[in-house]
Amino acid sequence: MIKKFKDKLKKEDNKVLLSNFFSLSLLQVANFILPLLAVPYLIRVIEIELYGLLAFATATIMYFVTLSDYGFNLTATREISIHRQSKDKVTEIFSAVMTIKFLLMILGLLILTIVVFAFERLREDWEVYYLTFGMVVGQMLFPIWFFQGMEKMKYISILNILAKTMFLIGIFIFVHEKEDYYLVPLFNSMGFIIAGIISLRYIKKEFNISYRPQGINTLKLYFVDGWHVFISRIAVVLYTSSNIFILGLFTNNTIVGYYSIAEKVIGAISSLGSMINQVLFPYLSKIWGNNQSNYYIKFTNIFKSMGVGMLVVAIIIFVLSPYIINLLSGENMEESTLALRLLSITVVLFPLGGLFTQSFVTQNKNIFVTKATMYTMLVNLFLVIVLIEIYGMYGLAITVVLVQLFHLFINTRYFYQLKRKNVCAE
Repeated sequence: MIKKFKDKLKKEDNKVLLSNFFSLSLLQVANFILPLLAVPYLIRVIEIELYGLLAFATATIMYFVTLSDYGFNLTATREISIHRQSKDKVTEIFSAVMTIKFLLMILGLLILTIVVFAFERLREDWEVYYLTFGMVVGQMLFPIWFFQGMEKMKYISILNILAKTMFLIGIFIFVHEKEDYYLVPLFNSMGFIIAGIISLRYIKKEFNISYRPQGINTLKLYFVDGWHVFISRIAVVLYTSSNIFILGLFTNNTIVGYYSIAEKVIGAISSLGSMINQVLFPYLSKIWGNNQSNYYIKFTNIFKSMGVGMLVVAIIIFVLSPYIINLLSGENMEESTLALRLLSITVVLFPLGGLFTQSFVTQNKNIFVTKATMYTMLVNLFLVIVLIEIYGMYGLAITVVLVQLFHLFINTRYFYQLKRKNVCAE
């Protein structure tokens, strides 16, 4: 058994997978620990109401992060992975995608300006929204999709850890009283922007890839290629970040603060599954190109293993919820504890849904991504308004669970429909 394991490690594909897994494991540990370290401090210093305001602003800005990201974290990753040996083609992809992302960021800034100054509630805290928008600038500058396509995940890990460490240090050094709350989005944005600038310099130095202006037809090609994934991402935001936004509209910043604590824990732990998906995406894309039958076998085995592993994690979270909330908030917040327990099952559902999304992109069936997420969005919009009105933030937690169950069901249905068609075609 040991000999077989060593032989597998000697294979180049497995070496790359293992390297990427450990790199992203380090990243996810940092993603889990570093942001959570700031939560109890912030709740004590700026208090739960302002913490809720910052969560509400972040949920609002996530629309613009999604707009700037477009569908490139999947489609550009796929293209880089396929053409990584051609410097000219990689330069074309890199330049076209960066151009489109910059233009979408500018569009987002214009939309934000209109929205913020059109509504009094947002206008009262306009500085917070603009400072939080720095996340969009940072995400635009940081081409995660490039490093994923090149299967060089360690660079993503190093730069993300740098961004979050800078944010954490800034919080502890400069945020000392309630009036310093505006520094939180400032330091968060600065961390992302600096990491993005460093990443671009690194791409130039290590990969010798520089920006080169592209023609309209080239830009249109990559824009159209990402359209279906973008629509699905918008739909995902409408049933994730929008939920916090809607909760804030129906309740207040304090309730948003309670819910955000639970959601932050779930988001950090769910990202473990997302990390595994990121590692597997280029790997499974190559398998699909070589042997479609083998792809379906590999995918099914990965799906089962991930499901079992994340279920164990979900059970642990459910049992330890009171202790986790007490550790983060410094007190026993029953509201956050119950919300965390309700949301714990989504630790299984979120990454499995993401695995299917990547599978459809791999098979060049982006239409299934669009259809699944659009149906899910419609179900969410109906449930979230009804259940928040009846049960408040607990209604939101119930909505998230039901919607993710529906999303997994419809994705599974589409996947096996596609599998039967492709297997029969062979």
